[in-house]
Amino acid sequence: MIEPAVAARLAEIETAYQEVEAKLVDPAVIADPKRLVELGKRHAELHDLAADIRRWRAATADLAEAETMGEEFAELVSDLGVEIEDLEARIMEALTPSDPNNAKDVILEIRSAAGGDEAALWAGDLLRMYEKYAERHGFRLEPLDSTPSDVGGYDKVTVAVKGRGAYSRLKYEGGVHRVQRVPKTESQGRVHTSTATVAVLPEAEEVDVAVDPAEVRIDVFRSTGPGGQSVNTTDSAVRLTHLPTGLTVSVQDEKSQLQNKEKAFRILRARLLQAEQEKAQAQLSGERRSQVGTGERAEKIRTYNYKENRVTDHRIGLTLKRLDQVLGGDLDELVDALTTAEQARRMTGSA
Repeated sequence: MIEPAVAARLAEIETAYQEVEAKLVDPAVIADPKRLVELGKRHAELHDLAADIRRWRAATADLAEAETMGEEFAELVSDLGVEIEDLEARIMEALTPSDPNNAKDVILEIRSAAGGDEAALWAGDLLRMYEKYAERHGFRLEPLDSTPSDVGGYDKVTVAVKGRGAYSRLKYEGGVHRVQRVPKTESQGRVHTSTATVAVLPEAEEVDVAVDPAEVRIDVFRSTGPGGQSVNTTDSAVRLTHLPTGLTVSVQDEKSQLQNKEKAFRILRARLLQAEQEKAQAQLSGERRSQVGTGERAEKIRTYNYKENRVTDHRIGLTLKRLDQVLGGDLDELVDALTTAEQARRMTGSA
């Protein structure tokens, strides 16, 4: 159902489209190539939406008439109702401001938080969940950096997720993920609560964020790890410090110092882009919200309860009784519901 305020916007769009069409045949505009190109772009931007609005108005008028014509027109009433519903969905989607990062690749950072060894194991489980989710959607994962835990899992792991729409599907995962389960090391069967934090950063191109090499201190050091052959014997690990902001990035996964340096700059650019966007958002909303908080158990966006095979997203109050499938990469129901909620916020202009 189109609300009155939205209907007024639709009327404005129709008027704007008609004005552009009239100007495109104006001899003065035709004689001005720059103006003609500008209006041509505007015409293309409005064309599909204006066509949907016209069809919606016509279908709405036809429905009002059909509803007065008796039971023999019940099928027509039903068909028109479906058509109007589809048109309204398309119109509302077109009116919703899109996230400029949606088409970008992603840098995904997972860190163990509260819970010691169990938190590190949980971070590893989250990475496998995202690996399976990426596979379902045809995204490609590229390891960037990791700090494995002595007991398994990760203290920290960073990967790039590459593919069209990767950020649009993963951006809701940023925050504290809380797990409630009996650890393998628990002899008395007691349920423990642990957390891991996830940060989802749109990967920045060099054109998005200019990093002056003179403002970055580069330190090299010997890679560390749980032990054994995986520990390098050369100074191949790289730490970048962005002097103006104090941001630091360390990468040690590759044996080549050059490769570690390239990956570190990718992560640094992503973090700087996020910082710029958060600053801009703070100016609009009056407050800055961190994705991951402190990692405490009470700061959670989602809870995964093994005993009840349940996952709850606390932001939208959605509970699914199929935790096993979610951990197997079936996140679409959660992501779709979060997408719908975000669209509603954007339509109303709320933070």
